[in-house]
Amino acid sequence: MLNFLKSLISGKAFPSIAELERAYLNASVSRIDLERREREIEGGLFRRSSFDF
Repeated sequence: MLNFLKSLISGKAFPSIAELERAYLNASVSRIDLERREREIEGGLFRRSSFDF
């Protein structure tokens, strides 16, 4: 429990956007899938604000 609280305070409890993007790209199964995922990331897939409609 104490380690969890320390990780929350240090900011390492949640992955960064760059880490999420890299994991998403690494999960691609083909070159075409990778290119599609790259376009999605460039379009703001992980960087959209929750207030965008």
